Amino acid sequence: MTITQINSLENDHPTLRDVRSSNKVKVYIEKANEQMNAIGYTEHGQRHAALSAAIARNTLLDLGYDSRTAEVASIAGYLHDIGNVVSRFSHPQIGATMSFVLLEEMGFEAEEIGTIIGAIGNHEEPEGEPINITTAAVILADKSDVHFTRVQNPDPKTFDIHDRVNHAVQKSHLTVDAEAKTITLELTIDMTSATVMEYFEIFMMRMVMCRKAAEVLGCRFHLTINGVDL
Repeated sequence: MTITQINSLENDHPTLRDVRSSNKVKVYIEKANEQMNAIGYTEHGQRHAALSAAIARNTLLDLGYDSRTAEVASIAGYLHDIGNVVSRFSHPQIGATMSFVLLEEMGFEAEEIGTIIGAIGNHEEPEGEPINITTAAVILADKSDVHFTRVQNPDPKTFDIHDRVNHAVQKSHLTVDAEAKTITLELTIDMTSATVMEYFEIFMMRMVMCRKAAEVLGCRFHLTINGVDL
């Protein structure tokens, strides 16, 4: 088989671009975020979906995985919170079921659909587990998106702890070092808005998931806050 033929076959596969172009997907993600806003949650809309997709993709590419494997992870990252359109409760399982239907309509192969919906169904604590590299990449992408731009509540006087912690994070970056086999979440936190203890109060279980996810990818997970390795 020639390189041209291989490229042609790869191009026949649906991509993240196809998923993002779906009007159904756009509407469901927008409506999901409307519900999150209504019940006082941080942003779970297009911004979070797109960023999660990019981080999941880049994590696998940086670790040397092939482009299609990374593409599948990016699709799972983009769709992981779509189930919030129905309810926050059990949204991973709802999102996996919704994505199964949407991806079948787009012509994805069963193997890839199975991988994607498995990642969606396992991305949330406490039940979720990094069952494979795709799920691990999605977990790391989702849990590393802590940032002041996610706060939807316009009134700081009524911030809950999730709002305060997200509002305090001025910078968040996930760094992958394939040679050292480390994955590091680097945070810059404004201590006048929230404390490190408050961060751990709500994110400890998420950081444990990140550690497990990094291990599935053959790496060690590190958390750095204001330049201090925790």
